[in-house]
Amino acid sequence: MSADPSGPPTAAAPGGRSGAVRLLLCDDHTVVRAGLLALLGSAPGIEVVGEAGSGEEAVALAAALSPDVVLMDLQLGAGIDGVEATRRVLAAPPGPHASAAPRVLVLTTYDTDADITRAVEAGATGYLLKAERPEELFSAIRAAAEGRTTLSPPVAQRVMSRLRDPRPALTPRERDILGQLARGLGNREIARALFISEATVKTHLGRIYDKLGVQTRAGAVAVAKERRLLP
Repeated sequence: MSADPSGPPTAAAPGGRSGAVRLLLCDDHTVVRAGLLALLGSAPGIEVVGEAGSGEEAVALAAALSPDVVLMDLQLGAGIDGVEATRRVLAAPPGPHASAAPRVLVLTTYDTDADITRAVEAGATGYLLKAERPEELFSAIRAAAEGRTTLSPPVAQRVMSRLRDPRPALTPRERDILGQLARGLGNREIARALFISEATVKTHLGRIYDKLGVQTRAGAVAVAKERRLLP
């Protein structure tokens, strides 16, 4: 059950199954959470000990409940997203009844290179898409509890494709713009810093996005950090 927003996080009712994987569910959509709770209730060896509707709530509940696995959505509406929540859950000291931080298994509808990269960099053990069959979800949760990595086939295919067919190298000017992007500068500020026009900045950004396989500024920076393209 979720935490009372007016009080401290609360655990699910006692009487859990002995030896079951203790799971904390985080998804900002109430209907989706209800569906997952009903689905996971039928899974042998898995016990849902709490549910969260935001990244902040997931971090608080993970500290209070010491689950074995946190099933984490990436897009969580207002507040921190699933990547930042994952980072905070894993960085927090283990709870009073845990010897280590929980594993985080991402469950999302997004499979872009940038999303995958950011989740893995944050420490996620696995990356699963919501289109997977229930049996695959159950298996991935058990694997995560044991510290084993599970990737949905489309995600694994994207990762392998990147390894087999690396993107073209960035030009020196593209690296300059990427460096300014990592500083959080907008197009106009980048243009002024590099003494070029905003139109030129936009052209270079389009090429950078294509080469890195991303669609957003944040995605470009995340991939650039992963590939150590930044100075």
